[in-house]
Amino acid sequence: MSDNTITWREVAAETEARLSVVADSPTNETRWIIERAAGFDGPEYVLGLDENVTERGMHFHDLMVERRLAGEPLQYVLGRWGFRTLDLYVDRRVLIPRPETEMVAGLAIDELKAMRAAGIDRPVAVDLGTGSGAIGLSLAAEVERAEVWITDASADALVVARSNLAGIGRAATRVRVEEGSWFDALPPELRGSVDLIISNPPYVAIGDEVEAIVREWEPQSALFAGEDGLDDIRTILEDAPSWLRSGGVLILEMDPLQLETASELARSFGFVGIETHADLAGRERSLVVRRGD
Repeated sequence: MSDNTITWREVAAETEARLSVVADSPTNETRWIIERAAGFDGPEYVLGLDENVTERGMHFHDLMVERRLAGEPLQYVLGRWGFRTLDLYVDRRVLIPRPETEMVAGLAIDELKAMRAAGIDRPVAVDLGTGSGAIGLSLAAEVERAEVWITDASADALVVARSNLAGIGRAATRVRVEEGSWFDALPPELRGSVDLIISNPPYVAIGDEVEAIVREWEPQSALFAGEDGLDDIRTILEDAPSWLRSGGVLILEMDPLQLETASELARSFGFVGIETHADLAGRERSLVVRRGD
C-alpha cells in the first residue's frame, strides 16, 4: 500500500502497538511523534488524523519510531520538549528538562518577581550549568526586565542553549551566554552584585544506580559529582557568597537525601534563611538560602 493511500489514523494504530514495547504511555508517544512528523500543532492532531500521509511525513515518522524502539529517550527523538512556557530544542548534548526542575525554576521566578515588587527594577540572575537553557531562559521569559546570565562548562551544551535563546523573543536581549566552569564563566564586575543564583548541578554520586536509559543516553558530565554527589554543590555554596549581594538568594536542586548535608554546608559558608522545598512527588528537592550581611 503506498503512503498516499493511508491516513495518519491508520499509522497511529500501528505505531501505538509498536511503541507499547518501550513506552509507558504509547498513546501519548504516538501522538507526539505523529504531530512532529506531520506538522500538526495541538488541536490540529484530531482533525489531521484523517489526512493522507505524505511520503516525507512517513519517512520522518519511521525514523523517529525506529530511534524510539532502539531505546532512545522520546525527548531526544522528538528533538524538542516543553518546559514551563517554553518549547525547547534538546539533544544528547544536554540533560532532558524535567518537571521537578520546572518547580525549582518557579521558586526563582517568584523570588525575582518579589524583588521587582520591592523596588529592584532590573534584578540580575545567574543560571549556572544551564544545559539546554531551560531555567535561565524561563527566568528571562517570565520576569520582566530581569537580566540573566546563563553559563555552562560544555561548549556543546551552549550550542543548544543558544538555539533556544532565539525562541524567547525580545527577552533574549536580556540574556548573556558565557562558557566556563561555574563562577569562572562570569565577569569579575558581577562580584557582589548578583540578586539571584540558581543551579541544577550534577548531584549523582559515582557508583549510585541510575536508570539505564539515563546512563546510556544523557551526558554523564551533567549527572555525576564525586563520591557523594556533592562536589559541585560544595563548590557553588562556597563561592556564591562573593557573587551575591547582601540578602541575595541561592537556589539549588539536589537529591532529597543531600539536603541535610547541603544545609549544614550553607550555614558554614554564612548563608541564612535556609529553606527546603518539595517536588511534585512531595520529596524535598530544592535548597533556598540567602547571603547574610
